[in-house]
Amino acid sequence: MRRHAIFFLPSLFLFFLVHAGTNPSDSSSITPINWDLYHSSDDLMEQIHSLVHRHPDKLSIELIKSGNKGYNAEVNVVTYCRGGREIDDRSNFRILLTFGQHGRELITSELAFRILSILSEEQFLPKTNGATMNNTLDKVVIKLVPIENLNGRKRVEAGDLCERRNGRGVDLNRNWGVDWGKKEKDYDPSEENPGTGPFSEPEAQIMRKLAISFDPHIWINVHSGMEALFMPYDHKNITPEGLPSQKMRTLLEKLNKFHCHNRCMIGSGGGSVGYLAHGTATDYIYDVVKTPMAFTFEIFGDNQTSSRDCFKMFNPVDLPTFKRVLNDWSAAFFTLFKVGPIQLGENSSKAADKWVSIDEYLDGYLVERKNRYGKNMEVIDVGMQEIKTYFRLFLLSSVLLMFMFCSRIAKSKYGRNSLPVIPIGGNSHSV
Repeated sequence: MRRHAIFFLPSLFLFFLVHAGTNPSDSSSITPINWDLYHSSDDLMEQIHSLVHRHPDKLSIELIKSGNKGYNAEVNVVTYCRGGREIDDRSNFRILLTFGQHGRELITSELAFRILSILSEEQFLPKTNGATMNNTLDKVVIKLVPIENLNGRKRVEAGDLCERRNGRGVDLNRNWGVDWGKKEKDYDPSEENPGTGPFSEPEAQIMRKLAISFDPHIWINVHSGMEALFMPYDHKNITPEGLPSQKMRTLLEKLNKFHCHNRCMIGSGGGSVGYLAHGTATDYIYDVVKTPMAFTFEIFGDNQTSSRDCFKMFNPVDLPTFKRVLNDWSAAFFTLFKVGPIQLGENSSKAADKWVSIDEYLDGYLVERKNRYGKNMEVIDVGMQEIKTYFRLFLLSSVLLMFMFCSRIAKSKYGRNSLPVIPIGGNSHSV
């Protein structure tokens, strides 16, 4: 349940509150953030930076910034790569994980920190063979975004506990390019504002560039609000056809059996949650970036809680549940790290016929250069447009030059001196 199901019937909800003797403005039933369990966003990123600093042979971190019309955002990206190998080594199996896309889902970022702690070997999974795990991870590169929506997270920490959107009120999981902007009958702008256009938001721009430049084999967008393992599609109630889809479902069934204890819903997001979502990240990653396995994981949800009590609905509030969620789901991710490459098998090499637009290519190229050289390269919108314009002009001029060159060759080959001689008075025939 990635949005409030009860928002579909706001009048009925208020009627219920009044007749149940509850004042809608009464905040006494609202569960606050339990800071004994959860890190603040600042503390969480400080802990992650310290973790990276202690393990430079395995972890590195970079800060990517972007802005649009006066609104600025930044995204930290942690890369795991054993032995300090080149992170853009295309022979490695590549996994891209993002957490905290919705501000109110704090538990997802706590899971990100737990996964990084296990990857660095400061924490360990029970009943796991360390040598086997190391062999599995030796050929894997993982990029992990602990808090994708930092500005929205700050609003939640300031007391707006139901906020899922970014710092200027846009739902980042409706701001991507596949089927963007379509609104269902139950559309609620307070929950699902898609922005002024596809990728209008800096956070979505950063994630798109990261996905294109990294070119992952597996993508997972981690949320809370229910327990589910979703595959494409979100904008329609079907799953893709063919063998790749079957492999995705088989992997999800394994995770559900061994780690979700068969509690998790499996299937397409659009066909499982009771509503269609348009402009989502996972649909774009699968359809446009052509990532072979693209998933949305929902790791916790309290469906017995009032929709007004957002923190409790989307995050565990007691220590035993908090630990269970982190233990179960971190184990699920490490199973995926092991089984994912095997499940893809011969399809683990990315499709050679993938096409992206010039704009997408340049965006990904610039981010990749920054990743490689560690520079904080910031490209303003005007500069990006100039680069793209020059690149288009270069392509156009190259095509024209090639056409002129071929024309000149044709003329020299069939010039006057090489024309066949036709006898006067003879018969000529058209072939």
